[in-house]
Amino acid sequence: MSFPKKGKFFPDPNGGSGGAPGERDFASVVAAALHRALGPTHAGVKTVAAWTGANERTVKNWFSGRYGPNGEHLAALVQHSDDVLIAFLALAGRWELMVAIKLAAAEQAVMEVLIALRALAHDREDRHMDSADIPASAGALPAAR
Repeated sequence: MSFPKKGKFFPDPNGGSGGAPGERDFASVVAAALHRALGPTHAGVKTVAAWTGANERTVKNWFSGRYGPNGEHLAALVQHSDDVLIAFLALAGRWELMVAIKLAAAEQAVMEVLIALRALAHDREDRHMDSADIPASAGALPAAR
């Protein structure tokens, strides 16, 4: 076996990356969550770099699933992305917390719909009141002679 010229891992005899057995699963789950949250664009890489303070090359490795973030960076990702939080909870087997997060998101969506409906109803009332203030004779067209 020869030593690698670059990198910090020994070559894996099976042709893998040489990381720990669960490391690839973690990295691929985080990568999938990042893609769901931000898409595969360079703008997503820049956004995650800004959230975490990590180097863009490091963030690209997270997006590719080659490596996963360390604890400090994972905490920053979870703070900004519900997709990463849910992926992390799934890895940890904390299904009840995932349900609570999804329930809170659904509650927020319902509140936003109610606010929009109330605004729409208020606008309709205002338009109805404005048309009621105009006398019927003022809205009529002059008679043709």
